[in-house]
Amino acid sequence: MKNALITAATKGIGRAISIALAKEGINLAICARNEKDLADLKAELLTINPKIKVLTVATDVSVKAGILDFAGKAEQELGFISIIVNNAGIYEYSSILDDNDDTFQKGVNTNLAPAYELYRYFGKTMIAAREGHIFNICSVASLTPIAEAGTYSVTKFALLGLTKVMRLEMQPHNVKVTAVIPGSTLTDSWKDVKVEKDTMVLPEDIASAIINILKMSPGANVDEIVIKPAGGQI
Repeated sequence: MKNALITAATKGIGRAISIALAKEGINLAICARNEKDLADLKAELLTINPKIKVLTVATDVSVKAGILDFAGKAEQELGFISIIVNNAGIYEYSSILDDNDDTFQKGVNTNLAPAYELYRYFGKTMIAAREGHIFNICSVASLTPIAEAGTYSVTKFALLGLTKVMRLEMQPHNVKVTAVIPGSTLTDSWKDVKVEKDTMVLPEDIASAIINILKMSPGANVDEIVIKPAGGQI
């Protein structure tokens, strides 16, 4: 039975991926900041599949000690982690010139640093096992910057760059790395905006893509997958 680790797992894309992996019989280490949300999701996942193990850790992944604590507990509880989904992210609607003094550091600490730290923590273990798959949830802002979300775009560009470096380092060792690049996706980021569900990507679409990528043959890797609304970005 495989073991997966997912950051920011209780809402939106992370929640959908957690449910999809549970249905596949994969043990899960999930984190978020809210303990009740984690407990509720754990109960739901074990209802979906009582045979899996689910570890929950309430932590702030933007703090290095928090992400490393989560990684250590996941390894201790589940053993070898072969699937990592770096899903944590923060979106701030602001031009760079209008950023608060801490906006840049918060963006780096949340959108980029957790993926970097988890890669450093688990990468050599994956190399030794010659097995593993890392998914980094990027954004269309990783490809085309959004002027109204400048620092977000910068950090998502950096996450895509990190993903490409990871892939180059891991290719000789049979470890796969995929950049998942969603467009407008119906998550809490849109909770204050009136939108039509059928005009957007759903979190379940992202989860479905990841499951199908995991099921590909050992010799195939999806370097990048871009998933946008059928009618264009919102």
